[in-house]
Amino acid sequence: MIRTYTFLALLLTATASLAQTATTQAPPPAASASTPAAPAAAARQPQAKTKEEFDAYNAAASKTDAAQMEAAADEFAQKFPNSELKELLYVRTMSIYQQQNNSAKVIATGRKAIELNPTNPVPLVAVASALVMDTRENDMDRDSRYAEAGKDAKAGLDNVDTGLQIPPGIPPESVAAAKANLRSISYDSLGVIAMNKKDYAAAEQNFQQAADLMKSQPDAVVYLRLSVAQDNQGKYPQALDSANKAVQYAPEGSAEKNLAKQQQDRLQKLITEKAPSAAPTAQPH
Repeated sequence: MIRTYTFLALLLTATASLAQTATTQAPPPAASASTPAAPAAAARQPQAKTKEEFDAYNAAASKTDAAQMEAAADEFAQKFPNSELKELLYVRTMSIYQQQNNSAKVIATGRKAIELNPTNPVPLVAVASALVMDTRENDMDRDSRYAEAGKDAKAGLDNVDTGLQIPPGIPPESVAAAKANLRSISYDSLGVIAMNKKDYAAAEQNFQQAADLMKSQPDAVVYLRLSVAQDNQGKYPQALDSANKAVQYAPEGSAEKNLAKQQQDRLQKLITEKAPSAAPTAQPH
């Protein structure tokens, strides 16, 4: 889930500004019949209703320990049950757990944020990614977890343009990069689900879209998964091309690099010999 840090860093560093003007901003004037329709915009920014609420939010948001922030978020939610800022605290908590690679807690806190706002693509995409990465073949709830992940990933895609809470002052190019990142991770999650269901054509389509969205910051794991999906369909030249990219972009000495080289060597031999070979490399988790 490393790539999720990009958009979370963009959005969460400015989270406080979403609430700071809560007690000073006046409501916008009502539109008249002659007022032109406004273009589609991002979601309205959550705001505090009182100074007490805002101060309590700041106190909770200042926590740096994930467990402490989660407890503070729960306490804030109980004290201010109608606050619009509850969601922000759970998303911030989720981001800290993400940095710790604590998938179970990402899922738990992300679900709380989704329950409060089912159109915010940030927790939707993060929970989908955590679910697919944390689900194993023999898990009793495997199908239900994949169903939830697929639903969240698709909802994330549907709401990227309208549900993203963008603080003032964020450069348009940074917003565009964050949206591309969100979409890429969503397609990657859908690809993993399809791969595990042995729907390799759908997996290839989703991984290709994930890769195309992040050409400026290519992800070796996405290309490796794309190679495996193509490999399983007998598309060996295409699979080799994807494996070559995985080798190119993977950090030296990483597990991804080793797996990509194994896939690359296998496909090169397979194409040269034009004969059946060993099973494709397992997709990386």
